Order: sequence, then structure tokens, then C-alpha cells
Amino acid sequence: MFDWAQKLADWLVYGVFAVQAGSKLGDALTFFFYDTIKIFLLLLVIIFVITYVRSFFPPEKTREILSRKKGNTFLGHIFAALLGIVTPFCSCSAVPLFIGFVEAGIPLGVTFSYLIAAPMVNEVALALLYGMFGLKIALIYLVSGEIIAIVSGIIIGRLRMEKYVEGYVYEMGSNNAAFDIPEPTTKERLADSQAFTRDLLKKIWLYVVIGIGIGAVMHGWVPAGALAKYAGANNPFAVFVAVAIGIPLYSNAAGVIPLVSELTRAGVAMGTSLAFMMSVTALSIPEMIILRQVLKPTLLAVFISIVGCGILFTGYLFNYLL
Repeated sequence: MFDWAQKLADWLVYGVFAVQAGSKLGDALTFFFYDTIKIFLLLLVIIFVITYVRSFFPPEKTREILSRKKGNTFLGHIFAALLGIVTPFCSCSAVPLFIGFVEAGIPLGVTFSYLIAAPMVNEVALALLYGMFGLKIALIYLVSGEIIAIVSGIIIGRLRMEKYVEGYVYEMGSNNAAFDIPEPTTKERLADSQAFTRDLLKKIWLYVVIGIGIGAVMHGWVPAGALAKYAGANNPFAVFVAVAIGIPLYSNAAGVIPLVSELTRAGVAMGTSLAFMMSVTALSIPEMIILRQVLKPTLLAVFISIVGCGILFTGYLFNYLL
């Protein structure tokens, strides 16, 4: 499908820039140009299509759907985790979404199932993983992320930690007028999707280029299998290290996936690579700082601990399975 992109990358590196064929620099540069072309084309199509689809699930409708499931908490967890895949979410929206869910009377555990699934099971990342690694790895990412979200939400719900939510959240009045927002037309959805795709690419392009650049350096100078001794499936500490490195990083899944691709090529086990990506997207420090506005330290620490354990378990499980 992208053979033309590989030929274009080869022409630029070896024809235009006259880099010696077979050199480490040549390998790194062809990887960089090829992956940049491929990933940005995929992002362009994927973001537009997914934005159009999720225009049918605005935050107000998500809140309304989940509020209908209040009587069946377990089903609510499943719905919340599934809705997290297709609904808009970013760190800046975590607080208003959380407040809106609490206002609607949605149980705390169900709310957390959504807040965990939405950033962790990123729809753009899912499509990119499918394009770069195939259906099996994409499904592993999807299923493991959803299970972590559902189980974590159930545990937090069973712990009955409502008292560790900041008091002002419960004092805010419910606002049901948001449910009455008129449905956009198809033309408006397409225009909004185009605008959102353009704006999102402006925001994330640098992260993606940095991720591809790091991957290119690894591709050129780190031999295949070189990291297997230190981060392969047989190293019991590799997943811990990957998660510890991933948490402080601030990036998006689209920027991390090119790096994940090269980590696996260099010998890092797939489970370890997935755990690294999940820790970056679900437990980033900026998101924790924002969530601290509505969660007291005790609940925030429980949230980080449960999700972190889930990611570690997933990393070790899939290292074993794969």
C-alpha cells in the first residue's frame, strides 16, 4: 500500500541528499521519511473518519446514556468503557466530564471506568496499531485496555470512596439543559470533522515527528534484538521500568506508536512496549495534576495504583502469551 512512499523516501535520501546506500545514516533517514509520510497520511484519514463517527456521541449524550444505566452498575462499567473508545477526551476535558457525570448521579466507579478507558484506548492509536502491527496486536491493545478500565472502575466503586471527591463537586447543581442541544446536520458534521482534523494535527504533529525521529535513530544505530537482554520477555523488571519511564512523559498515542514500533524491533517485548504506551496515555503527570482538582490525594493515589497494577499485569500477561 505504501510502496510508493518507500520509493519516495529512497529517492530523497539516496538521490537528492546523496547519502551512501546501506549506511546507518541512510537507514535512519529513509525510515524517518517513510514513516513520516505513512503515519501522517494514516492520521489524516483516521482522525477525520473517527471524528465524524464520534460526533454522534458528544459528552452530553455520553452522560445521558450512562445515567440510564445507574440501576445496573456492572452494565454501566461496560458501557462506560466502550463509550470511552469513541467519545472525545483530552486531559483538559477530564474535570468537566467528571463533574457532569457526578451531577447526573452516575456511580463513582462507572465514572472512573470511562475516565480510564477514554485516554487509554485511544481510537487513533487503535487504528495506527492495526496499520503498523496488524489485527492481533490492535485487538490485544483494545481488549486489555477495556478490561483494565472495567476492573479498575469496579474496584474503585467497591471501595466506596465518594468522600474522597472534592466537596465542591457535589455542591454544583445539575444542568440538564445540555441534553437539549440540537443534532448537527451531515454537512455540519463533515465541516466540524475537517476543522477538528486540521486543528488536532497542528497540535500533535511535533510529538509525532519527535517519536518518529527517536525511532529513526534507533532504526539506524540500534541493531535488531539489541535490547532483548535488558527488556525482553525474560527480564522480570522490564515492564516495571517501562511503566516508570512512561508515566512522567507527556505525549499522545500517535507520537508514541512510532517509538513502540522501533522498541519491538530492537528486542523489547510486545507486552513491555504496550505497557509503556498505556502508561504514557493513561497515567501522564499532566492528567494527574488536572484530576487533582476534583479528587483528593487519597483517591488519586488509589486511582494511580489500581491502573498502574492493571498495566503491569497486562504487560507481563502479554509478554507471556506472545
